[in-house]
Amino acid sequence: MIRICLLIGLFSFSIKTWSQTLRWQQQVDYTMQVKLDTKKNILTGNQTLQYHNHSPDTLFKIYYHLYFNAFQPGSMMDIRSRHVVDPDKRIGERIGKLKENEIGYQHITNLKQNNQDLSFVIEGTVMRVDLKSPLLPNSVSTLSLDFEAQVPIQIRRSGRNNIELIDYTMTQWYPKVAAYDHQGWHANQYVAREFYGEWGNYDVTISLPSTYTVAGTGILQNKNEIGHGYEDEGVFVKKQKANLDWHFIAQNVHDFAWAADPDYIHDKIQVPDGPLLHFFYQTGEKTDHWKKLSPIASAFFQFMNTKFGSYPYESYSIIQGGDGGMEYQMCTMITGNGTLAGTVVTMIHESAHAWFQGTLASNESQYAWMDEGFTRFAEFSAHQKLFGMDKPFESTYQSYFKKALSGKEEPAALFADFFTTNDAYKIGSYMKGCLFLTQLEFIMGDENFTKGMLAYYNTWKFRHPEPSDFIFIMEKVSGLQLKWFLNYWISTTKQIDYTIKEVSVNKNETEITLQRLGDIPMPLEVLITFRDDHQERYFIPMSETLGSKAL
Repeated sequence: MIRICLLIGLFSFSIKTWSQTLRWQQQVDYTMQVKLDTKKNILTGNQTLQYHNHSPDTLFKIYYHLYFNAFQPGSMMDIRSRHVVDPDKRIGERIGKLKENEIGYQHITNLKQNNQDLSFVIEGTVMRVDLKSPLLPNSVSTLSLDFEAQVPIQIRRSGRNNIELIDYTMTQWYPKVAAYDHQGWHANQYVAREFYGEWGNYDVTISLPSTYTVAGTGILQNKNEIGHGYEDEGVFVKKQKANLDWHFIAQNVHDFAWAADPDYIHDKIQVPDGPLLHFFYQTGEKTDHWKKLSPIASAFFQFMNTKFGSYPYESYSIIQGGDGGMEYQMCTMITGNGTLAGTVVTMIHESAHAWFQGTLASNESQYAWMDEGFTRFAEFSAHQKLFGMDKPFESTYQSYFKKALSGKEEPAALFADFFTTNDAYKIGSYMKGCLFLTQLEFIMGDENFTKGMLAYYNTWKFRHPEPSDFIFIMEKVSGLQLKWFLNYWISTTKQIDYTIKEVSVNKNETEITLQRLGDIPMPLEVLITFRDDHQERYFIPMSETLGSKAL
């Protein structure tokens, strides 16, 4: 008797990059001085923006994101949360119940271009600015503004006084210029989910009471004046001041985030051939396990550097922020009061974003699966390597199967805010984005897949890659045609489904007929076990790939 198993699934190298035409991209350099009134929860500041127009287009207007405006009753985020069938429990109806001193807002009190006053219109979380002097191709213009913001009660990601009593998690906190690329402006309203920003340099000075410790993006420039665990050992002399100015510089990043709390303690560990890792968390019994986090995080960064490409910055901060987990440039905000195992899971996922959201920085609003899905793939690959996790992607497959069989699956290609339900977004972005890579690894073979991921990272870091850029790299590395799979898996809800239709025996020969039930064709791998228990593996390629992986 012959027993048959049909396999469609899962299962270092020199780094190579591929010559592709790299698109132009804008550059935005921010200088900001801000002051936080911790009694009134009001942030005031001024911002100077050097906008470098590298596009071939003349720009007559410019757009800014004012993210705090989402945290007001009647905002798009509020309305969506109250009408979607499966609301995010962290939001629910909370925005609609905020009081005047609890909402978020960003007011622009002065706006100039090259010292000329500008008019502007604010619609929700987006501000349109009409330029006095059109911004010509290959030119630079200076925009300056003053702003006042009220820090909202933390509901989602940003805000004050969250459930873990972190005083301030300052993300999406400043007027941020919208991205402009070969597709035009990306001035998306802040409804719920993802972000997209231009690369640039940030020079940020934050003034607040001296009792606070500040953590976030960039490198602290005045660490020996500040103290708070940053200072070089043996040279720090603390100055007694009511307020301290924290001066950070971050180069070639697309966002700036920070957090502040008077109870933070600060640990550090140097990753071999990698960044200096910082850990900021409150002292107490609920966070004792953070002491065990440092060596795990160091091992994770070493794994990622080898598997996916070198982290490009000199530091990274893991910060207790009090709202699940969210990635930012050179740092992440995560909850801190859970178990060690839970904190490790969150830390690994959010830190993996430093490669896909932080360094590659695809347009998350448009291609959420390229960030969330690839990050999930890296996360579970790390769990397999570091902790010997068996069948690391099994839960991802099961989540996808459940949604696919329900008839309520939506294409992963949808914009992040356009999914009908939060669950469909999660499946399309996290699960299908991850399984896109597991299936591609099956089609290409392990060695070519790993080479391809490294080549993709090293070719497209700091360049905002799109789906066609990724698949181009994987085709060049493997020598296979792969666009068909990208289109089927990401742009449709068609499924992979094969079965053994018939097994017939004729004397000493056994004929096996396989049948495709789903709409997505795939190469097949068949493992045959004979009566004497020896096994033979057969790979059946498909014509669409114009080639086959090496067995």
